Amino acid sequence: MFLTVSTAGKKSLLTQPCVHVHLRAIWEEGAHWQVGRYVLMPDHLHLFCAPGSWPPTALDAWVRYWKSRAAAAWPMPVEGRVWQRDWWDTQLRAHESYAAKWEYVRQNPVRAGLAPTPEAWPYQGELHALPWQEPG
Repeated sequence: MFLTVSTAGKKSLLTQPCVHVHLRAIWEEGAHWQVGRYVLMPDHLHLFCAPGSWPPTALDAWVRYWKSRAAAAWPMPVEGRVWQRDWWDTQLRAHESYAAKWEYVRQNPVRAGLAPTPEAWPYQGELHALPWQEPG
């Protein structure tokens, strides 16, 4: 699955080192879904995920879980809510779909003028190699 999650009111909250570490820790503690590659932008994030257990926990329950956990212990003062209620998901059906989507996501910081190259953007990573993703 490919997810996009935005901050409430499009607040620029996500591109801080402490937030990056915080989100990674929240994603790693839950075994129901595994996070593969991800990119944090100032007001939204993109991540690839796959079920970590069978039968899989409902995706919406997992997203609500990690958003709630992250907001409850947010590492910086925030006025109002952290997350927008809605989120968007896309089921990836083929290797080519994943590769094209990942290339689009990794170019986001460059298109936004935030980094000269995708590799220069510090707010990205990979927690688990997902089964349908190519190595490396």
